[in-house]
Amino acid sequence: MNKRQLGKTGLRVTPIGLGLAALGRPGYINLKHAEDLGQDYDEKNMEQHAHQVLDAAWQAGIRYYDAARSYGNAEAFLGSWLAACKIRPGEVSVGSKWGYTYTADWQVDAPIHETKEHSLEVLRRQRRESDANLGRYLGLYQIHSATLESGVLENQAVLGELARYRDNGLVIGLTLSGPRQAETLFHAIKVIENGLPLFGCVQATWNLLEQSAGDALQAAHETGMGVIIKEALANGRLTAKNDEPAFAQKRSLLEAMAVEQKTSIDALSLAAVLAQPWVDVVLSGAATREQLFSNVAATQVVWNEALGKKFAGFEEPPQEYWAKRSTLRWN
Repeated sequence: MNKRQLGKTGLRVTPIGLGLAALGRPGYINLKHAEDLGQDYDEKNMEQHAHQVLDAAWQAGIRYYDAARSYGNAEAFLGSWLAACKIRPGEVSVGSKWGYTYTADWQVDAPIHETKEHSLEVLRRQRRESDANLGRYLGLYQIHSATLESGVLENQAVLGELARYRDNGLVIGLTLSGPRQAETLFHAIKVIENGLPLFGCVQATWNLLEQSAGDALQAAHETGMGVIIKEALANGRLTAKNDEPAFAQKRSLLEAMAVEQKTSIDALSLAAVLAQPWVDVVLSGAATREQLFSNVAATQVVWNEALGKKFAGFEEPPQEYWAKRSTLRWN
């Protein structure tokens, strides 16, 4: 898998990266996540499982890895794997996120899995924690789920602290969520600290069902920001796991087009993202080796205008998409 530059950040990445949201904690909202883990939630066994998927990602040529403080032990699992494999910092690019705190205490049925706080105190604490887990590997630090409502893009103490990290060589990014992704990104593009744009990278949701941030992501790309796409498979809704009756018609189209392209539903859906000219990285959220290798097959799919036209009208209104996402059960 050929490396490319992440926008103008100087970080070298591959078209597909691995996100560890489904690997660092027992519970997640992906469809049938419990089956992926075999309902084995022993911490040591989960670390070994995460290492197996990371091994598969390395074997497949993936060189960008993405974690977060709220992904349970994802940073620690990634850090221990990098050390065990004796991978040098220059061989990979690693990103993580701050702003959410993991609160589930390794329980799948916890009443609250994570809490959000974009304060200076949380930023400083979580930066120390991320550094302890990832050390010199950490190249990209992102505000986790920045929104206009949270006020983080107006918090001068936080922005100033992030600018100091940037000036010391760390790329600063933000991730987006919700129906106002585009509006938030257009605001973030204008944030200037010490005479320079603060954000070098954005991570957003864009997939066959949710495309509302496309124009904003194109604009960010044109400014030189790196663009990472998360939830390209809509938390499993764009995979064979989605057996909801209401999705049957769309699933039939996905299956027919996957057969035509001699690939899988997930690879086809990821190929749609890779075809966007403003995308630097699309994250695989694979929780198993099999899912990882199926996802990577997206690089072999030729997505063209004729194929794209088959999916005209496939997307959902943003409010509807995010409302459905909010109902996904932690499992």
